[in-house]
Amino acid sequence: VQLEESGPGLVKPAQTLSLTCTVSGGSITTKYYYWSWTRQPPGKGLEWMGARAYSGSTYYSPSLKSPTSISRDTSKNQFTLQLSSVPPEDTAVYYCAAGYGPGTPPLKWDEYDYWGQGTQVTVSS
Repeated sequence: VQLEESGPGLVKPAQTLSLTCTVSGGSITTKYYYWSWTRQPPGKGLEWMGARAYSGSTYYSPSLKSPTSISRDTSKNQFTLQLSSVPPEDTAVYYCAAGYGPGTPPLKWDEYDYWGQGTQVTVSS
């Protein structure tokens, strides 16, 4: 499975940050697979943000401050992260990742096996 993030590298404060992950080598509807977003702010550790399951169910980290949604387009085999009204603190490298969870959903970044290369997003005016 290969994943690739795409989206703008610069977003103004209070605007919406939108990133898309394009998946190849596997389908986002394959049973028991979860498709997630994780970020790493400068000088900090990895933060799991949320995931969308093969079934369409969504899971989000309760620690997120900006309104967050993860949608998908099954016809394009893509899933998209949106953060609304972003502050400068949302500046980070954003990663999409895939994980397998036949039991409980994977809700931590280290439960994901396949990763994109990451994309830098800076929130600044």
